[in-house]
Amino acid sequence: MTRDDAEKLLKQYVANDRMLNHCYAAEAVMRALARRLGEDEDKWAMAGLLHDIDIEVTDADLARHGLEAQKILAERGVDPEIIDAVAMHNETTAGKKRSTRFHHALAAGETITGLIIATTLVYPDKKLASVKTKSVVKRMKEKAFAASVNRDVIMECELIGIPLNEFAELSIAAMLGISDTLGL
Repeated sequence: MTRDDAEKLLKQYVANDRMLNHCYAAEAVMRALARRLGEDEDKWAMAGLLHDIDIEVTDADLARHGLEAQKILAERGVDPEIIDAVAMHNETTAGKKRSTRFHHALAAGETITGLIIATTLVYPDKKLASVKTKSVVKRMKEKAFAASVNRDVIMECELIGIPLNEFAELSIAAMLGISDTLGL
């Protein structure tokens, strides 16, 4: 499946622009992580792009989110490793713990995008270019800030050998590369 095919498929299932932007941000972060870790950039980016393909179909029900994605992606012949990583980004539905670098990268990578966007939106200019790594790291400690963002999942970056400061910096830079798409 090409990237264009994947985006068309995503748009068949996800209409909300905010959710689409989240998927684009996750795609950018996953590509950067793959590059940093010497992994397949296209495969990891596609997992980021498609990880929430079933979010609207399941009405964000964590008991089903991931299961529908597996079906949708399997029917399209998507790489089984991508399907597995997509399923494992929601351990609740998967019924088991993340165990591979790909699993941890996708979970941490897609989760930090929410913290970065929330941080961006409190800046006066609301621009990613203004966001500093230290601000994102500081916000990690403020549990009331972007309270729905699971800090423990973000910390899985350490399980793939990337310290939080470097992970935040890499993620901000990746998202900055698509800031026009994100409107930030």
